[in-house]
Amino acid sequence: MENMGFRILPLDGRPDAALLGRFREAASPLISDNMNRMTGTIAGLRPFHASGPLLGPAFTVKTRAGDNLMVHKAIDMAEPGDVIVVDAGGDITQAIIGEIMLRLARKKGLAGFVIDGAIRDTRAFQALNYPCYARGVTHRGPFKEGPGEINVPVCVGNMVVQPGNIIFGDEDGVVAVPQKQAADIMDLVAAQLKRERDIIRSIEDGTVDRAWVNETLQRKGCALP
Repeated sequence: MENMGFRILPLDGRPDAALLGRFREAASPLISDNMNRMTGTIAGLRPFHASGPLLGPAFTVKTRAGDNLMVHKAIDMAEPGDVIVVDAGGDITQAIIGEIMLRLARKKGLAGFVIDGAIRDTRAFQALNYPCYARGVTHRGPFKEGPGEINVPVCVGNMVVQPGNIIFGDEDGVVAVPQKQAADIMDLVAAQLKRERDIIRSIEDGTVDRAWVNETLQRKGCALP
């Protein structure tokens, strides 16, 4: 019988380089818009690195609050380019990672961390500009006892993240995109990006059409002055 709650699984089916490459010019708001601003949109986490995007397949970890034994194992198992995504229950009383684990992950070529929990040694994340999104910060360190699970579905920022989901993060937040829908979503993102660039040009040259505002208000029954 499987030891539910204390097990380690491999990550199968990483996205290919061509699909990941389509995300490099993306933005989290555009991806979120085209996932109906609900599915895959991770809430409540913020970046702790200086700047730059986060991109790679999700290497998921589920652990109890304040314990990072399985996160250590995930760093040892993960492959270059993977993103360690940790469900630590949103608890911020004890840090899940700090500078030592940052440096281990960086040395292995991992893409970064997404942690529904706390971190510490934030100055190191800034100085090394290593991508990390987390819920909060504390000086208190973790335990290393377990239990936990690796490469199972996890809940991060109120969203379910599956192992192998494409993780994209920027200054506005993080999204998790299922691989099967990723190409179609990026087609929609490209189309929206073109529309928004057209709108920006029309604002700058003074030709923007704002009639839709009054039309929407009237359609909803709002009397206009």
